Amino acid sequence: MKIIDLGVGDPRLDTDLLPVLRELRPHLTEELFRQVYERGHAQGLRFSAGYADDGTCVAAAGWRIVDTTSTVRKLYVDDLVTSASARSTGVGHAMIAHVEEHARAEGCHELSLDSATYRTGAHRFYLRERFDIVAFHFAKELKPLEG
Repeated sequence: MKIIDLGVGDPRLDTDLLPVLRELRPHLTEELFRQVYERGHAQGLRFSAGYADDGTCVAAAGWRIVDTTSTVRKLYVDDLVTSASARSTGVGHAMIAHVEEHARAEGCHELSLDSATYRTGAHRFYLRERFDIVAFHFAKELKPLEG
């Protein structure tokens, strides 16, 4: 498997990575994805695409380096998805190893991610990859202010 980091404006973001990413984030249109990446890139968001030997994109990872008071410096994985057709083939492990290399190169003390409570298959994968469950993630939906 070959893993490539894709920058803003790379046409492979739409043609290769987005179809895989939409398996996890079906709400993303090409336009919305472009907007999010353009804004997010300034905040450190990066994307990596994993390609099978036949050149098909089979994995996507969105990640960023974050400095925080709790961990000092960490690599946070926003998105990690393996195409349904390529699961249980080592692709997810390779993507984790790829972002971990970035984390180590940037002096990070932690590699972290959130996973929805209903994604039990993903939880089994993360535990096999030696992640620990260290926190609850709380969220509150905010409705737009009416003006």
